[in-house]
Amino acid sequence: MTHVVTQACCADASCVVACPVNCIHPAPGEPGFAEAEMLYVDPAGCVDCGACVTACPVGAIQPHTSLTPAQEPFAELNASYFDVFAHEDRTPLALVPRQRRIRAAGPFRVAVIGAGPAGLYTADELLRHPEVVVDVFDRLPTPHGLVRAGVAPDHPSTRGVQDLFAAIEGQPGFRYVLGVEYGADVDLGWLRDRYHAVILATGASADRRLAIPGEDLPGSLSATQVVGWYNAHPDLASLDVPLNHERVVLVGNGNVALDVARILAQPAELLESTDIADHALAALRDSRVREVVVLGRRGPAEAAYTLPELVGLLGLAQTGAFDVEVDLGGAPLPEDQRGDVLRDLAALPTDPARRRIVLRFLTQPVRLLGEGRVTGVEVTRTRLVETEGRVIAEPTDEREVIEAGLVLRSVGYRALPVPELPFDERSHTVPHTDGRVRPGVYVSGWLKRGPQGFIGTNKSCAQETVSSLLDDLDAGDVPTPGRSAAELERDLRRLDHVDLSGWRAIDREERRRGAAQGRPRVRFTDTDTARGLSRTASRPRRAYPAGKPGRTPVLQSRT
Repeated sequence: MTHVVTQACCADASCVVACPVNCIHPAPGEPGFAEAEMLYVDPAGCVDCGACVTACPVGAIQPHTSLTPAQEPFAELNASYFDVFAHEDRTPLALVPRQRRIRAAGPFRVAVIGAGPAGLYTADELLRHPEVVVDVFDRLPTPHGLVRAGVAPDHPSTRGVQDLFAAIEGQPGFRYVLGVEYGADVDLGWLRDRYHAVILATGASADRRLAIPGEDLPGSLSATQVVGWYNAHPDLASLDVPLNHERVVLVGNGNVALDVARILAQPAELLESTDIADHALAALRDSRVREVVVLGRRGPAEAAYTLPELVGLLGLAQTGAFDVEVDLGGAPLPEDQRGDVLRDLAALPTDPARRRIVLRFLTQPVRLLGEGRVTGVEVTRTRLVETEGRVIAEPTDEREVIEAGLVLRSVGYRALPVPELPFDERSHTVPHTDGRVRPGVYVSGWLKRGPQGFIGTNKSCAQETVSSLLDDLDAGDVPTPGRSAAELERDLRRLDHVDLSGWRAIDREERRRGAAQGRPRVRFTDTDTARGLSRTASRPRRAYPAGKPGRTPVLQSRT
């Protein structure tokens, strides 16, 4: 028996270190590790000890005898990796480097803005240094960012990284200041007056637009909005997602597009045991959608989805949850694992009674049609042209109309300008040097590098940013905050915020409500309710100043 990696990697590499026979690759220090979508277990070398299972923080590794039907394609995927990359030399694992110590005298207070993966990996790196204490701020009263509000509900193992986040939250020196919005409740001057350093990890919260006529019609949404809708994001709980028609068109073929297509196409009863939002589950039960068309401007070799996501789609299609049609539009199948999976998808038997997902390549939207709301999308076929070493999609004169009652764009994310920081409008990032904007102010995550990489990519990103901060502390370049630690404590008490005990109370109640229904959790969509619950578990606070209920005025800097 062997063990199998069954999802995209979190880049923690704990499994690699735990393996006594060094059969999990690529490993840290080996070519390809930093860019790897996932790691692989060599079935010829695995001794079935199970050490990797307990080491993996997200539960991604299973014995091959325990694989579900949807996970079975991963067994062949793991084995086929070693057919191409044998790793016969079994490169020795890199030694864990000695922990760097800060030469400057502490303690140092650091504010991290953003409680998603980037912010929490950054906090983890900071807390490796006993001289540092960290306060993590977030606009919402609940943390974990896109892991909570972006991962599809039928991917519960991916959400397992929240257990790793819980371990980070439990470290000495960690504190939450949730439900406090940067730019509205506090500003950079306020933070710099109270903390030695501020690290912004606010992500890329906006989606890219198609920039075609009709895009603003009702029935035209971003896939990002729909993801938030079915994941109970408080801002999107009341979103109008019309499903009273037979076809949805998704523009873009990355992981988010496949997630949304899969959620809309599979029978609602398959989602009843997940933590999908109640309002979304009710809408999916009544859905009349029969077909979800996923448009890719280029061919399958250039598609943005990852191999694990495509393999997951194959596994679910093999169970009969839905049919998958592959329309190449004349594009060649790549001679790699992606091509093999697409070939397997196209070969599956179909059933007219099932819903279907159409993966349609070499197709570009030209305009959305409809009066008063979307009724279809006009598309053009494209052809691939190589220019200056790049493959681009060039529109042709071949056009057609695809009728649809809902069109979703999924063509990438972009960060928004951050108050009081420089911003590059072309890359939609904050200009920096290794995460340093200037001594005392830093960035991490998608705000720093753009919307690329996986959850675990934030770990190496955080390491680089924290290293820059440590360099500045050692050089004496970080200004000393104007307010003392005692004054910070007083000022934080003025904020109507959710602390760690408050978040844990929310978490417990969501899990309790879920257990009553046989589900992982039932999440709050009303932030006032969540705040009220958190207050019963948090320390007593002073009376809040008059003004907007439950909030304080913007706390500006003294300068």
